[in-house]
Amino acid sequence: MSNMRSLVGYAAAVAAVIVLTFATLASADIIDEWLRIAPPPPPELKAVTLSGATTAVIFGDMNQEACPLNPRCAATKPSVKVIHEKGRAAGAMFWYSIAGGANEKIEMTDPAINPRDPSEWERVNGPDKFRGSKLEEKLRARKIERAVICGHSFQGFGVGTATGLALRGFDVIVPVDCLASNHPYPEYMEQYSVWHLYRGGNGVAPRVTITRSSMVTFTK
Repeated sequence: MSNMRSLVGYAAAVAAVIVLTFATLASADIIDEWLRIAPPPPPELKAVTLSGATTAVIFGDMNQEACPLNPRCAATKPSVKVIHEKGRAAGAMFWYSIAGGANEKIEMTDPAINPRDPSEWERVNGPDKFRGSKLEEKLRARKIERAVICGHSFQGFGVGTATGLALRGFDVIVPVDCLASNHPYPEYMEQYSVWHLYRGGNGVAPRVTITRSSMVTFTK
């Protein structure tokens, strides 16, 4: 009997330790855990071939003077030009958001990627470029099925507009070297943005393809 009591007591003690352990984990907060969290592995980049007839290229907020002053944003210009050249040659739809007030310049950070027609741009502030614009109307009119997004910032325009596209039934192509974040900690913001789109919920992630400008091909 004493052995039985000992076993019961031991089992109860083990159970108490398990309960306390899970209670401790459940009560921990992200600030307490911050320094011991390791980032997840990077997503696999995928090559994509896009039809110019059914693809839009969306450039977000690259007219900002802040972009050339931000090393991360400035470094995206060659990749953005690659997407621009490929998309133009294939006859893709182009649309630009011009951030800032009414006096904000329309010219991009590189003249080579400027809009070619007034119908290609709108003045739209905020991260979701569907709000206060005719973007959806223009995409539907062209029977667009997917959009490539490039711009600044990744955590703002990138996440906001990619989410807006996906929730409206469009596939989203995200070249990681065509989007940049700003200070402080831009690398962390870019990493967060990629993972958010790659593994986010609410039906967004299944419509998002993470890629690189050199892995994007356009066809007419």
